[in-house]
Amino acid sequence: MNGAVHVQARAALEIPPPPVTAAHDAWVFLVDKPVGPTSFRLVQQVRRALGIKKVGHAGTLDPFASGLLILCAGRPATRIIDRLMAGDKEYEATLRLGVETDTQDLEGAVVAERPVPRLERAGVDACLAGFVGEQMQTPPRFSALKHKGKPLYYYARKGVEVVKEPRRIVVHGLRCLAMTPGTITIRVACSKGTYIRTLAADIGAALGCGAHLVALRRLRNGPFSVKDALPGDRLADGQEAGRLLAAHRLSVDEALARLPAGDQGNAFLTGENFK
Repeated sequence: MNGAVHVQARAALEIPPPPVTAAHDAWVFLVDKPVGPTSFRLVQQVRRALGIKKVGHAGTLDPFASGLLILCAGRPATRIIDRLMAGDKEYEATLRLGVETDTQDLEGAVVAERPVPRLERAGVDACLAGFVGEQMQTPPRFSALKHKGKPLYYYARKGVEVVKEPRRIVVHGLRCLAMTPGTITIRVACSKGTYIRTLAADIGAALGCGAHLVALRRLRNGPFSVKDALPGDRLADGQEAGRLLAAHRLSVDEALARLPAGDQGNAFLTGENFK
């Protein structure tokens, strides 16, 4: 009898979380997107694993970028996407110096090449310090920002020049993590709507040699950290994806409870917390 009770108790402890299906409430998932797939590809994989169509993400990452991608499944979750996107962001980015591209990243065509001057760390730090604070940033031609109902990249690919008005952004923190003769790796905490590739191009211009973005990793979106994210490269297997999603889910109420109240909630990205 005691043995049977022991087996039943052990089995109860080993029962996995119930599968996430359309019959359950809506869920929010923190996913560590790998380099390669589009953000929409991960949306498709979650749709397939859950068997529901209403899945969206809270902020696109380009195929060459990795890091935190917040996915929302079910109508109650997709309704809060705008709120999940509203927080400050934190990134790690690598700039290639001396080369400019038409997209400001490694996916574009080279439009200019310049020699890279000898750079000292103190000079780079001083340059980066000049980009901290409130400023106006012109959105890049190749972006998803809409113009007359179509993304800017639609016009750029057709050779149609559309210039959007500069928008207010705030860079809360910006520091150099590493340098080589041809690259700089930075960490940046910034407001919603900041284009890191445009920031990279502007830094290159300030250094006198031009630059473009060759690597990008999103570390944080508002209060959500990539440290708490499930590995996105394992979502391609439908069965494993279902188990992963069941074990790494937040209810809509849990996700909303993490959001800051008022305008002071993003302070963790500044000051002593930005290290």
